[in-house]
Order: sequence, then C-alpha cells, then structure tokens
Amino acid sequence: MYVTPHILVVEDDREISALVARYLRTNDCRVAVAADGREMDRQLADGHFDLIVLDLMLPGEDGLSICRRIRKTSRLPIVMLTAKSDELDRIVGLELGADDYLAKPFNPRELLARIRAVLRRCETDDERDAAEVAKVHRFAGHRLDVLARRLENPEGAEVALTGAEFDLLLVLVERPGRVLSRDRLLDLTQGRAAGPFERSIDILVSRIRRKLELDPHHPEVIKTVRSGGYMFAAEVESS
Repeated sequence: MYVTPHILVVEDDREISALVARYLRTNDCRVAVAADGREMDRQLADGHFDLIVLDLMLPGEDGLSICRRIRKTSRLPIVMLTAKSDELDRIVGLELGADDYLAKPFNPRELLARIRAVLRRCETDDERDAAEVAKVHRFAGHRLDVLARRLENPEGAEVALTGAEFDLLLVLVERPGRVLSRDRLLDLTQGRAAGPFERSIDILVSRIRRKLELDPHHPEVIKTVRSGGYMFAAEVESS
C-alpha cells in the first residue's frame, strides 16, 4: 500500500504552521504540528514520522538544542527553519545534524522541494546500505544478479534485457509492494523529471512484462495502480 510522507512541523507561530501544514497536505503529505519541544516529544512518542520541519526559535528549548538531542538517538531527517539569515546559524544547524536549512520568509513550494530532496537522499542512502548486502534477488522463479546485471528465468536461461530495462526492473524489485509513480521511477532510474508527454516508463514496463509475465495483458508481477503508477507485486527474496 502506498504511504504518503508523514511530516512533523515544529513551529510556534500558528499562522506559519497552519500555512505550511495546509500546503503540504495539498501536496500528498500527512502532517502533524507541534508548538514546542515538549509537544514534539509527545507527537514522536505517539506516531511514526518521516521528517521533521523544525523552527530554530522556539519557546523553551530552542531548535538547535532539539536537533542535537534528536541526533543522539535517531537519524530522522530534519529541515530547519529560521527567521535569521546569519550564516553561522546555518552552519551550526548543519553541524548538529540538520539535513537542510531554509531561512524565513520562504516560499512553501521551496520548502516542499527541499523536503522531497531530503527524503529522496535518505531513501537512497538506506537502499545503498541494503544493496551492499543484497546482490541477488529471487522472485516468481526468476533470479536477478545485481553485479552481473543478469536475469535468469525459472528454467535458468538468461533473459535478455537492455540497460534501461535492467535498471527499471532493479528499482522495482528493490521496492516490492510499494506504489511508485512514473515521475519517481524516472527520477530513480534516470535522475530527471518527466516531461509533459513522457512515456518512456510505460514503454519499458511493457517490454519487461513481455519478458516476465505469463500473460502480459494480465500482469501478476508488475501491476498497474490506477492514478498511482506501478507496483512490484511478487514476493522477493534477497541475499
């Protein structure tokens, strides 16, 4: 099931926190808000979050202290906000473990872009760590050798894949059960955004299906999710 990013906004200015929360929610994020460090701690204890948007100037414990405290026990991504433009504050925040820094006043679109970039970097880091361990993936009788860039069918014969087909298949296999949009797949495989008439992902998926599926017109391995993208539905064993 597709899960949207869960963002915790820690900001004592109610007008700003409401604006940020409203904008993020309209852009496919779940959002909770906290006005200070104590409320943030309660939110973190009660639920799972993917990223914190943390204001520097807060009543009681300030943002730098909170950032330092979080980093002692967690790798939870942090984007810091501040009304100050002082270069020193930015450097200190980053040295304490913040993943990015945005000075007020800011455009909510820029904040969203930075949040997405941080989440993308953190996801890539986690997947790179996993990739160092997982060199072979098995699914639906097939064997995908990452180092040799080779796919074998259930009979052990090699399935010919182009470089682009292999890259897309690997991205899907490494994320079983997750709905990935065409934009996300294009970003992960080619590092670029989709154009208005981009169909390369659809074409590649169609070609891969013809090589994997028993019935490409009724796929069981790579499924289309309406208004979502594609999902790798087969169970994957990695070693």
